[in-house]
Amino acid sequence: MAQVVVRVNDRPYTMECGHGEEEHLLELAQLLDSEVSKLKRSVGQVGDIRLLLMAGITIADKLSEALRHIEALQDEVAGLKDARMAAIERSRAQEDRMAEQLSNAAAKLETLSREHSVSED
Repeated sequence: MAQVVVRVNDRPYTMECGHGEEEHLLELAQLLDSEVSKLKRSVGQVGDIRLLLMAGITIADKLSEALRHIEALQDEVAGLKDARMAAIERSRAQEDRMAEQLSNAAAKLETLSREHSVSED
């Protein structure tokens, strides 16, 4: 395990993390410290625990909203995939109808051509 010293609300905290995750932990701590700083500016210094709790709830709220947005986008993508598949099926059915009509037209032209050829003889 690696150790990293993070600063939140101007206080150092020694944290452990997996090797290679140090930078990510520092970024997360910076995000938390940023939320604590915003709250401290708006509500004042109400104690470390309360500021951390308020910052955690604020971040959890943002995460919850982002997850709802992701879910809505996933639903939209699923709907678009369904619509795409339906459009492909309609296109294939239309191609089949067109091919059948062309085949019928070709057969009629062949018949007319034979009849015309017989009448000339």
